[in-house]
Amino acid sequence: MTTVPAATDTTATARRRELGVFLRSRRERIRPDEVGFAPGGRRRTPGLRREEVALLAGVGVTWYTWLEQGRDINVSAQVLDAIASALRFDRQERSHLFRLAGLRFGPAQGVCSALPPSVQKTLDAVTPYPAVVLNERYDILAFNEAYCRVVLDLETVPVEERNMLWLNFVSDGWKCSFVDAEMTKHHMVAAFRAASADHLGDALWQDLIQGLLGSSPYFAELWERYDVAAPSTRTKMLEIDGYGLLRIEPINLWLSQLGPLRATVYTAADDETEDKLRRLVGPADGAGQPGRDHEGHMSFR
Repeated sequence: MTTVPAATDTTATARRRELGVFLRSRRERIRPDEVGFAPGGRRRTPGLRREEVALLAGVGVTWYTWLEQGRDINVSAQVLDAIASALRFDRQERSHLFRLAGLRFGPAQGVCSALPPSVQKTLDAVTPYPAVVLNERYDILAFNEAYCRVVLDLETVPVEERNMLWLNFVSDGWKCSFVDAEMTKHHMVAAFRAASADHLGDALWQDLIQGLLGSSPYFAELWERYDVAAPSTRTKMLEIDGYGLLRIEPINLWLSQLGPLRATVYTAADDETEDKLRRLVGPADGAGQPGRDHEGHMSFR
């Protein structure tokens, strides 16, 4: 007889529980009249009833109830697809559902523990554009001098705090302010939750999540929404003392050969911003050594 390791069993249980909570949160956001059901009658909970989701998806009510309860039942891709359609999932939500169910369309990618020197050379080469490398946990793995001069001098931030979520929700060292702070943070947490589906049994991920939950009530509020999203590349407005407004367009370059890592480069969205970045950052000297100049911390608008 083969014994299933306790860690594996715990991870599977956590996945099923997360899947159930996610389905319930999505079910409760849909009004009955949106999918053809009469809005009348007394309802103990908002949104659709379980039996209504089961009817829309063409599955048994008992089976769907067990799925939401996190029971250990067999789930096929075809049935999950039907449930996703019934709950009107977008592409990212559908992908998140499949990941929580342990269904993949390819092998899981590993994470490279150390970045090759060529990555830092690439970041330095895109000067005057600020650039940073992040993993799925939003840990900051590398950055260039332009990032330190325009965004935040990460050399002054302790290594254990070099995490975008921690800097945005907890750390007092983060000097950037967003006029649309709620939208920005909401999207960041949604992307983080989507990525967490592959790491439910990972102690490092759980430590970060618990730390954020215990340190930031706003993070806890967003986390409980169970929203999922892909990393954002929307245009940002930056304001820097002495330079005025800059229009920045981020692009994500996926370093697929190293695992689920991405280099985010903050490019200029217009000629005026291009000129301001070149004046702010200056020539690319001291490549590979992030600057320590605090002048030019920014605020987002």
